[in-house]
Amino acid sequence: MADVNRGNRPLSPHLTIYRPQLTSMTSILVRISGNALILAGLLIVWWFVAAATGPEAFARANAVLTSWFGDLVLFGSVLCLWYHTFGGIRHLIWDSGHMLDVDKSEMAGQIMIIAAVLMTIFTVIVL
Repeated sequence: MADVNRGNRPLSPHLTIYRPQLTSMTSILVRISGNALILAGLLIVWWFVAAATGPEAFARANAVLTSWFGDLVLFGSVLCLWYHTFGGIRHLIWDSGHMLDVDKSEMAGQIMIIAAVLMTIFTVIVL
C-alpha cells in the first residue's frame, strides 16, 4: 500500500547535525572542478570549430572568449585545472597509504588550496 504521509517525514538526522569537514569539502570541490573543466573544454572546442567554420563564426566565438566574461571563465578554468591536479595528487598520496590521519589529511587539503591559488596567480602573471 502507498505511504500517504510521504511529504511529512523528517529529514535524515545526519543532515541536521553533520559538520562539513575540510577533507570532504575539498573532495567534493575536486569533482566540481572536473565538471567545470569539461565545460571550459567545450568552450575551447567551440572556439576551434568556429575558427574552422568561417570568419563570422570565429569573430563571434572570439568576442565571447576575449570579453570580460570569457576572461573570467578562462581564469576560473586555470584555477580549476590547478585545483583538480593537486586534488589528484592528494588522492594518489592517500592511495599509497600516506597522510590518512585527520590532522595530516586536513593539512593536505589546506596545502592543496593554497598551492592551487598560488599556481593560478603564477600562471596568469607569467603566461
